[in-house]
Amino acid sequence: MSDELKNRILHVDGDSFFASCEIALNEKLIGRPVWVGGGRRGDGIVIAANRVAKKFGVTTGMACFEAKRICPRGVLCPPHYDAYRDISAKMFRMLEQYSPMLVPVSIDEGFLDLTTMDQVVWRNTTAEKYVREICERITREIKIPVSAGLGNSSRLAKLATDAAKPGFLEVKSGEEKGFLKDRSVRELSGIGKNRQRSLAALGALTFGHVANLPSPLLKQKFGIWGTQLWLFANGQWNEPLLLEVKDRTTISSNTTLPYDEPDYEAALTFALSETTRLTGQLRREKLQAREMSLTIRFGDFSEVGGSHRFRAPQFLNSIINAHLEEIFRGIMAGQFRPVRQIRIAFWNLERLDTQPTLWGRTDAERWGALDDATRQLTKQFGHASLMTGAQLALRQLDDAHKNPKAKCPFAPQREIVQKLWGTDADPLAHKGDWEKRLAKVSKQAQFNQ
Repeated sequence: MSDELKNRILHVDGDSFFASCEIALNEKLIGRPVWVGGGRRGDGIVIAANRVAKKFGVTTGMACFEAKRICPRGVLCPPHYDAYRDISAKMFRMLEQYSPMLVPVSIDEGFLDLTTMDQVVWRNTTAEKYVREICERITREIKIPVSAGLGNSSRLAKLATDAAKPGFLEVKSGEEKGFLKDRSVRELSGIGKNRQRSLAALGALTFGHVANLPSPLLKQKFGIWGTQLWLFANGQWNEPLLLEVKDRTTISSNTTLPYDEPDYEAALTFALSETTRLTGQLRREKLQAREMSLTIRFGDFSEVGGSHRFRAPQFLNSIINAHLEEIFRGIMAGQFRPVRQIRIAFWNLERLDTQPTLWGRTDAERWGALDDATRQLTKQFGHASLMTGAQLALRQLDDAHKNPKAKCPFAPQREIVQKLWGTDADPLAHKGDWEKRLAKVSKQAQFNQ
């Protein structure tokens, strides 16, 4: 493969994203140590800290009271997840203007395919200048600092970003092996502890060590992944960027109640309301579940739980809620401690055809029509326009549930793609619009030189 055809993948990552969002929302925080706290009141553990706070020793996972002790002048911000989602959408919309292929992987990071840019845009500039202009534009217009890395694969680009923070680093073609030589294999995204231990047993602690091992040995030990790792360590893994939107394998909810709930019937009401929400989400994604589980965490952090396997994949609220109530009453019999947290999960998911028709010939079709009508009414009149009995009862039980807190936006790639491009998982479907935007950006870049 010639140098001109080698993949050039860009990784862009928002720096300390949640903390940076808080600073973007409140400019008075600029220059101050800032961290975002999780937990029921936003003062549990640190879920993000900006670089100023990190210089004082504030780290993710630290208790907020400990962060305040070591950094008394720091600012604790409760999370504002809806605002984070809006800022994330703006960032991705801006990135979408610079490449025909954008693959978001989380709320604050994504990959862009810049493989042919040297033939289209970079003839009068350089990769570094072009990428720095993208990052500076995001910082200037969205108020979010970002770091970036450019390499011949998404894996290498992410490692380059980690090495560059804060800033930008390009691993040029032919320099991949030298860049990786002294880097620990632990830095590779997605590598598990078991594989790390297995590699360590072979004496491979760095990518340089991996590159010196025989390729057949790695293939025998790890299969195709071992071969890919050997090619990667030797700078020969030129991975194209692909946008794949796969079905869920599981869907779950993990909610800490506003306060420890001693009333088990109120806790059950919340669990049924949350199950109804998750079941609706499954149907919207054309899925049904074969297994479900319920876990209750008490105020002393002890837990009880149970699960159920349906005889056939299930999507009906009435059946799912009945089994959830049965699990709840079974695991809560004889308990006396107040409920702190409720976790509900569905897994072993299968496809469900709920294509809506006028009346529907099957339960699946009728539920599909009902869900379609529900979406239209909710869109027109708001989320509180339609509620189940459990959801209505929950709001009447406690004012805290009238305006429920937004969930933490660690959305799967599938959901991010749907929010960016609607139901169209292929951004190339709008290739003509993108080409016009790219031409405009290209002209501006040449004019600014």
